[in-house]
Amino acid sequence: MIQDDHDYVWHPFTQMGVYSETDPIIIERGEGSYLYDVNGKAYLDGYASLWVNVHGHNNARLNNAINEQLGKIAHSTLLGSSNVPSIELAKRLVEITPGNLRKVFYSDTGSASVEIAIKMAYQYWKNKNPEKYAAKKKFLTLKNGYHGDTIGAVSVGGIDAFHAIFKDLIFENIQVGCPSLFKSDYETEAELIESITAEIREILEKQSEEICGFVIEPLIQGATGLYAQPVRFLKEVEKLCREFGVLLIVDEVATGFGRTGTMFACERADVNPDIMCLAKGITGGYLPLAATLTSQEVYDAFLSGSHAEKTFFHGHTYTGNQVTCSAAIENLNLFEETNLIAHIEKTSALLKSELEALNNLDYVGNIRGYGLMYGVELVEPKETESPLSIATVEKIIQTCKENGLMIRNLENVITFVPVLNMSESEIKKMTDIFKNALNHVMHETIA
Repeated sequence: MIQDDHDYVWHPFTQMGVYSETDPIIIERGEGSYLYDVNGKAYLDGYASLWVNVHGHNNARLNNAINEQLGKIAHSTLLGSSNVPSIELAKRLVEITPGNLRKVFYSDTGSASVEIAIKMAYQYWKNKNPEKYAAKKKFLTLKNGYHGDTIGAVSVGGIDAFHAIFKDLIFENIQVGCPSLFKSDYETEAELIESITAEIREILEKQSEEICGFVIEPLIQGATGLYAQPVRFLKEVEKLCREFGVLLIVDEVATGFGRTGTMFACERADVNPDIMCLAKGITGGYLPLAATLTSQEVYDAFLSGSHAEKTFFHGHTYTGNQVTCSAAIENLNLFEETNLIAHIEKTSALLKSELEALNNLDYVGNIRGYGLMYGVELVEPKETESPLSIATVEKIIQTCKENGLMIRNLENVITFVPVLNMSESEIKKMTDIFKNALNHVMHETIA
């Protein structure tokens, strides 16, 4: 099986020349917060199988919901007809998201949900008045942002390591700095927010007639290293978008469904976007599903009495698939019945406390995050501005795996994004394994 993996599988975000030099961990099954490989070894799922798992693996309720739907029908198209689970889920999503959002457009990946939002925002202005808004062709984004890997999503992203090679394929965006709680030249959070919002205001005063929307990951920029923003910054962005007539598009693919401690990150800042992108935790981490929610105003701009006039010509074969929507509905049922958000409040406080206990180590830099989404920056001892070598970071990751913790790094940042219903004892076990691995590898390195 290892040889077949090397021979036939091309893994995402992976340098296969490096990957093929070692034997991979091959996962066979899961139970609760644990993954089990083909040899029966257990691993705590410290990255929630890439930030998606909510109620644990092999959850009986989710399994039953999927099986029950399979007993009825697996798939029929949403083009020109509808289905029961897609209708029920759309209603539920509208009920739990910010009140401005009224319509749901389905897809199957977070990247697709952003791609759809970009196309909707662009066409929205053209549908309203193609002559008046002819210049609206650009998007305002944050530096170091990540919104997926399709070409439109790459265009509003800002991570050169991922996307520089595609620069000739992408459209232009306008980037501003992100007010990260990580590093700042300002003495206070208020000064930091004031500086960045002043930069945004200046851009909008000069170029708002060119800008379709502001695309932002609320509270935390994920793939770039879990850069956390001050909560109030998001509200200031909303105010500026309203003042200058720019659509606010929030990418909650990673931050939604309890990950930052509230159901959606927007809730912390009382922000009401025009468009919201959802994926990852939407099905409890079981099946691929995404959704792009819009305000009634955005939706109405696409209405006409003629099929070819103002229509949003976009869709996917499995848009609104019955099985994935059924899993998502049961996921929301479990959120309510288990009072999962209250549970996350407890476990996130424990995670924060356990990680911040590392602040006194001279090879630990910034510790940042919200909810169950934290990053620990590792630095060269005594040189806090110098990232720890990737070779050393990867050795720490490997040691964690050897000791039963599946965890992931973003360069020199170790990420803690566990299964959302992970128990307090499992959170403690996760951080203990990491601390032991960190101390062991760093003592070897320093020695």
